[in-house]
Amino acid sequence: MENLETASSPHLLPALPYAHEALEPYIDARTMLLHHGKHHAGYVAALNAALQAFPDLKERSAPWLLLNPGKLPRAIRTTVLNNAGGHVNHSLFWQAMSPLEGGAPPIGALAIAIVRDFGSLAQFKLQFSEAGGKLFGSGWVWLVRVKKDGGRLQVCTTEGHDNPITEGRYPILVNDVWEHAYYLKHENRRAAYLDGWWSIANWKEASRRFERYATFPERHSGFDGELLRPAVI
Repeated sequence: MENLETASSPHLLPALPYAHEALEPYIDARTMLLHHGKHHAGYVAALNAALQAFPDLKERSAPWLLLNPGKLPRAIRTTVLNNAGGHVNHSLFWQAMSPLEGGAPPIGALAIAIVRDFGSLAQFKLQFSEAGGKLFGSGWVWLVRVKKDGGRLQVCTTEGHDNPITEGRYPILVNDVWEHAYYLKHENRRAAYLDGWWSIANWKEASRRFERYATFPERHSGFDGELLRPAVI
């Protein structure tokens, strides 16, 4: 995956793994252009600016920054956490969609786990979409795998740019429910956006994340670096 920043920038904006128009009609090209090129790029730029005076932190990955808030200077802590979260979450979001694999149902171990933990794929989708629809304000809806109970699956939401890795939960699939993710096309109809999104959900990538999680038994191990590995598109 190429990057759209110079090599001197500690944190780089990943290129989209598909064209801006590739997810239409579910997400329009104009939204993707602004979402990736303005919103995500803005988080990356703000994160690099906040770390400029702290050489020991500049080389740390964005997931590491999220997992180690106590090691961040108080003066920049909130700025770093907000923008590192925006960078990580959006990087995962682009990977969670595919114009080629999108919509194909999960198979293998993930499909079995979804039936085990939610009853059926339909019940999972309903719970996921309902959680995203009920989230007040801006945030994210996630399918995560937790350490307890044998690595069971859960649906959760986070506000702002919080990420479930800070609570020891590994992201399997994510959808963005900030208004800038859908407002140009759907206006205030978040439910319509959430319903249509299943047609581009990248279950192949979700399956890879589900199976990969088993090699990361410790809270800080594996999230750092692996989390933003390029998706299977």
